[in-house]
Amino acid sequence: MKTTIRFKLNREWVEADVEPWWTLVRLLRDHFDLTGTKEGCGYGECGACTVLMDNLAVNACLVLARHVDGKEILTIEGLSQPDGTLHPLQKAFLEKGAIQCGFCTPGMVLAAKALLDRNPQPTEEEIKRAIVGNLCRCTGYVKIIEAIQSVTKKE
Repeated sequence: MKTTIRFKLNREWVEADVEPWWTLVRLLRDHFDLTGTKEGCGYGECGACTVLMDNLAVNACLVLARHVDGKEILTIEGLSQPDGTLHPLQKAFLEKGAIQCGFCTPGMVLAAKALLDRNPQPTEEEIKRAIVGNLCRCTGYVKIIEAIQSVTKKE
């Protein structure tokens, strides 16, 4: 039996009728056509589906869609400004060459945003811990860490 949920998606309130078994990743991709959220493993191991739920990084493949009722969800599509201006993290990933195939990039960027929102001056070790659940098979992480470091607030 479908349930109607209402939640804030990329700064706008939306509604959807969801089946009890739908995951958040399915809702985002299939119902809202937000394909930046990738489903890699489906088991919460790769981080490709990372989104922010109430400002915390979560694996959308592990969150049932009905559990986002009343919550705030931010996807990679909602990170840039409405006029298309990229978020500083998105710019940094481009400028530092932290993107290769791009499959992990949305989840990696959102995991980094969650970290920087709570800690604008993380150490390299804190950055590594924040992205530990996001796997990248292309870059070796060095450029990803450099991109995140480049947007940290310096005193």
